[in-house]
Amino acid sequence: MCVCPGPRRIAIPVRSSRLPLFSDAMPAPTQLFPLIRNCEIGRIYSTVCHCHHKHLCCLSPHLAHNHLRCTPQKKLAALCCPKENFNPFIHTRSYVSTPQRFYLTPPQVNSILKANEYSFKVPEFDGKNVSSVLGFDSNQLPANAPIEDRRSAATCLQTRGMLLGVFDGHAGCACAQAVSERLFYYIAVSLLPHETLLEIENAVESGRALLPILQWHKHPNDYFSKEASKLYFNSLRTYWQELIDLNSGETTDVKEALINAFKRLDNDISLEAQVGDPNSFLNYLVLRVAFSGATACVAHIDGVDLHVANTGDSRAMLGVQEEDGSWSAVSLSCDHNAQNENEIERIKLEHPKSEEKSLVKQDRLLGLLMPFRAFGDVKFKWSIELQKRVIESGPDQLNDNEYTKFIPPNYHTPPYLTAEPEVIHHRLRPQDKFLVLATDGLWETMHRQDVVRIVGEYLTGVHHQQPIAVGGYKVTLGQMHGLLTERRARISSVFEDQNAATHLIRHAVGNNEFGTVDHERLSKMLSLPEELARMYRDDITIIVVQFNSHVVGACQNEEF
Repeated sequence: MCVCPGPRRIAIPVRSSRLPLFSDAMPAPTQLFPLIRNCEIGRIYSTVCHCHHKHLCCLSPHLAHNHLRCTPQKKLAALCCPKENFNPFIHTRSYVSTPQRFYLTPPQVNSILKANEYSFKVPEFDGKNVSSVLGFDSNQLPANAPIEDRRSAATCLQTRGMLLGVFDGHAGCACAQAVSERLFYYIAVSLLPHETLLEIENAVESGRALLPILQWHKHPNDYFSKEASKLYFNSLRTYWQELIDLNSGETTDVKEALINAFKRLDNDISLEAQVGDPNSFLNYLVLRVAFSGATACVAHIDGVDLHVANTGDSRAMLGVQEEDGSWSAVSLSCDHNAQNENEIERIKLEHPKSEEKSLVKQDRLLGLLMPFRAFGDVKFKWSIELQKRVIESGPDQLNDNEYTKFIPPNYHTPPYLTAEPEVIHHRLRPQDKFLVLATDGLWETMHRQDVVRIVGEYLTGVHHQQPIAVGGYKVTLGQMHGLLTERRARISSVFEDQNAATHLIRHAVGNNEFGTVDHERLSKMLSLPEELARMYRDDITIIVVQFNSHVVGACQNEEF
């Protein structure tokens, strides 16, 4: 049994095994391999316990040693014991060795943390920044290999506004990748006026160059799938053709545009997988995208109007600076999971009363999926007949995948999953200083108030200190001076990052019980091998958007 504390896991039925997969303290669901991490099913079968390399956290079903039990979480870091020498006639010399510790140096830590960081500053015009956004910092820290998170940022060229988003994949990275490079086009098209849509369509018809819709702000490591670009363009063109036909002459509402874009992209992902493609590579790609899944949290910023569209359990958090200089966190999204009672009620209302007890089990949709809204995941949307038809006619790689072949339990009235976002609108105020968009890998490790405080102190350079507590012990003036000097040294090193998202990841991974970054802890966490890293944390993706308070204040004054 895997006891990895990952946030989004899918339980998958597997063939029976003689190996006891469950600890005495944890009852086993009937015929289910519980709480599988965000990895392909093949990784489960390949996990074997090797001395000094693997750990007893994910035992292979093919191992039949009944004496092996899952290791408690607190002992995950303990090394497996070497195999005993079962030949009593062979005498061996025993050695006592001290386990070696390999720590990363500060430059090595910085190199890892900064590998995926990206910053963008909004350009000024005539010495003035006329945008409500000063710029943004983003970064990613993988736990899965390859990383299943994605990020996107772009400026809308035909309409005002900026789009930023984080995307958290599960059951692979294919869906998150597709959504990260396609969703903003669907949103931008949804926001375009009828005349501009006609210009774009006429340009395509006559073979002329298209008007650019988006200016992307991407890190060199952010991948775009060139092989599927034609397929994606054709689906997008069909969408804007329908928008032209349905034109009502009314001004496009941003909230409605966001909802329509999310739903339409998810529908296209499903349709492309059903139709298939003569190109075997593309056929397999669209099927991987549809059978994997992804959550999305997207912000559209236009002047003082901030819209956040969220599907799943990534979050958007607003950093507000109070009059006394302290920081407050304002949530601009809701998690779509079992901790949200409104989500549970929504799902129950969409299905018959007879399914009420089976819809949400062990805080998962149908006992399997953690997020209650997501792109892709057609295993929770298609009918059983459609799933079987697509899998049987699909490539051998898909047919051999255990995840695609199983049918969720109590699967009677699909769809059980939707990609429709929940949209929250907020009018920016001068005290609204920044927005943090992040996948749940961050929110699992840090409280929202700590996230906002750390970013706020980083951006302003003002670090609010609590009085030093000595626990009732008597200290000399020299000792107190030493404590203050040590704290000042820690503070001076806190602001070494040039990227707010990097600074936040440093705290998320390296914070100790006192709320300060412990280099030894940070080094240990970043030194974990691939098979262990995912047991301690999830992929982390962060975008920190900084607002221009002067522009926001000026916009407010113009309204009054």
